[in-house]
Amino acid sequence: MTLGWLSIVRLGLVQTCLGAIVVLTTSTLNRLMVIELALPAVLPGLLVALHYGIQMTRPNWGFISDQGGNRTRWIILGMIALALGGFGAALGVVLLQTLWISGLLLSIVSYALIGLGVGASGTSLLAFLATSTAPHRRAAAATITWLMMIFGIAVTAGTVGAFLDPYSPELLLKIVAIVCVSAVGVTMLATLGIERGITSHLSTADPMGFAEGLREVWSEPKARIFTIFVFLSMTAYFMQELILEPYAGLVFGFTPGQSTSLSGAQNGGVFIGMLTVGIAATGLRLGQLRHWVVAGCLGSALTLIFITIIGQLGHIPLTPFVVGLGFFNGMFAVAAIGSMMALAGDGRETREGTRMGLWGAAQAIAAGFGGLLGAAAVDLMRGPLPDATAFGAVFLLEASLFLAAALMASRTMENRAPDARLIAGE
Repeated sequence: MTLGWLSIVRLGLVQTCLGAIVVLTTSTLNRLMVIELALPAVLPGLLVALHYGIQMTRPNWGFISDQGGNRTRWIILGMIALALGGFGAALGVVLLQTLWISGLLLSIVSYALIGLGVGASGTSLLAFLATSTAPHRRAAAATITWLMMIFGIAVTAGTVGAFLDPYSPELLLKIVAIVCVSAVGVTMLATLGIERGITSHLSTADPMGFAEGLREVWSEPKARIFTIFVFLSMTAYFMQELILEPYAGLVFGFTPGQSTSLSGAQNGGVFIGMLTVGIAATGLRLGQLRHWVVAGCLGSALTLIFITIIGQLGHIPLTPFVVGLGFFNGMFAVAAIGSMMALAGDGRETREGTRMGLWGAAQAIAAGFGGLLGAAAVDLMRGPLPDATAFGAVFLLEASLFLAAALMASRTMENRAPDARLIAGE
């Protein structure tokens, strides 16, 4: 017995909860540290890089999943760790205003917990999907759960943004606590009994150790090339994550609530972009996954160029272009997810979780590196250059990486890659 559509949607609710907590740390708390507390952008950059760096443990979580056991246990425990880290991060921001050392130490511990929580919960969930979903449904299952995560990010950012004005530390802690407690509760309900009766290809007596298993996966040419592509494209994807809201605040005068809502608008664009690809691939039967990846990367690069230009002009609304950036990011991401799920089972059986963990680690390292690179570059250039020019230079660098990712995808992704119709589970 494999996962049905209802069970897949239930797992998607877990992804929704993951996105809801993470977006608070990468958008709202980042903005508060840079603008309200006037801290260097590299500080939240280092903290976010920490939580992504700890996600290098993802291959290990995937390997553990491949060995058998109760996957939902790791999903729930990971979500609890993530929730504790999310609230601790918010409390750390509040303490930074008066107790610098205590606030910094709490922030470090909290972001480390966030990394462990996302790694344990997210990787176990994806491994469960990869091994317990019928092959013809895997791409669709990944797309559904990813769409639900983006939906959670967009709704949380938009809702929190609306309720956070006028800002106060007490209101911040109250909102973050509600989000974190709700996420744990929903995760427990969503995973209750979901493994009962599921037949997945778990290995309970694999003599191979983790290091040997990881080397085996890395020796697979397809897995290795896709890992490099994931790192490059995700570095581009995440470079603006920590600087877009400060850019909106410093150059366009957005308030904390408005800039948080901007993050929601961007992720709303991601959601629409993903949905558009699914509909086009299903109803119109257009294109292969490679084509959608290339189109999404090229569109993202073009939109970043426009965002740079309007910062110099100063009188054109920012939000429509941010939504456009999200739209093309969504196009690229959903095609990459389809390829990932299709490739997860391409090779030795019982290594699906390890492959997903390897690609998840590449994404996490790229996210931390990209976010830190963007924040550090802005800090260095804001001294000698005007704010709009400093941020614009980073956006142009990000655009160039998207162009490089598009070129790599067009040359390395196989012509016989799974058709985009697989996104719909056909």
